Amino acid sequence: MLKVIIKKVTYIASMLLLISLISFTAIHSAPNSFMSAGGLNPNMTPEAIEHLKEVYGLNKPFLEQYFAWLKSILKLDFGISFASGNSVISEIRSRIGITLGINLASMIIVFFLAIKLGVESALKGGKFEKFVKQFALLSYATPSFYLALILIMFFGFKLGWFPISGIEGLSTKTGFAHYLDVAYHLVLPITVVVFTGFGSLALYIRSLTLDILKSDYIFFAKARGLSNKTIKKRYIYPNLMPFIVTILGLSLPGLLGGSVILEQIFSIDGMGLLFFQSALARDYPVIMGILIIGAFLTLLGNVIADLILLKLDPHRK
Repeated sequence: MLKVIIKKVTYIASMLLLISLISFTAIHSAPNSFMSAGGLNPNMTPEAIEHLKEVYGLNKPFLEQYFAWLKSILKLDFGISFASGNSVISEIRSRIGITLGINLASMIIVFFLAIKLGVESALKGGKFEKFVKQFALLSYATPSFYLALILIMFFGFKLGWFPISGIEGLSTKTGFAHYLDVAYHLVLPITVVVFTGFGSLALYIRSLTLDILKSDYIFFAKARGLSNKTIKKRYIYPNLMPFIVTILGLSLPGLLGGSVILEQIFSIDGMGLLFFQSALARDYPVIMGILIIGAFLTLLGNVIADLILLKLDPHRK
């Protein structure tokens, strides 16, 4: 196991180095920059702009900029935001909590619904299976922004049940009341993420369950008179576990990636909105910081999934 872990760590380090070089090259090859795209006061003189480039190290050769940046990120220092003047880490830290909360809660609900409905529809069949298939297809085909606007108009404006923007009310609350207020504001965004996210996964789980039900050991289990509850516990869920672990590993980057469209619609100041605003402003340090964190989480998710699968099946290579 130790050799496997060392191999995986080496893999992450080498891939991150390659990704960082490609991303850094792509960003710096863009036709415009923050200094020339209206991000600064248009009345600033060329001399002042050149001074700022010197302060940020943008007047140095490409490789010198890259290695200086690489040395900094090894210390978890992603530089200073061009737009705000704050450190990139502080910008990310101020947004990461809300995005992590929304996507973690949504992912838990999505997996619970998808596994439950996928397995039950495959076992029961008939009208229930048709209902789950149609409901899952509706989920898969519904654009998130369209559903968000419908929920805002109906539950926000017409009924007035839920707030339509932000993560807290105007009145300052503390303690448990504050968290309840945040949860109340996040009902609609989480509903959108859950509804548009569970459909494809439910259909996938259903398809896998149908394949498992065709196995000989399921035939003999039914011949022995085992109930569906016992069959699920002993045979279906254990055989679904490798696929679920793999999907969970691939879902890890999405916990911090956020949703640009939803965060804009609901005015949620999260990571997705930060990335969108930074891209518009060509705020390269923030863009690179988010890209590297996302790449690291993607690689880490794959490695964690591989290690769990190796634990579940020691013969797996």
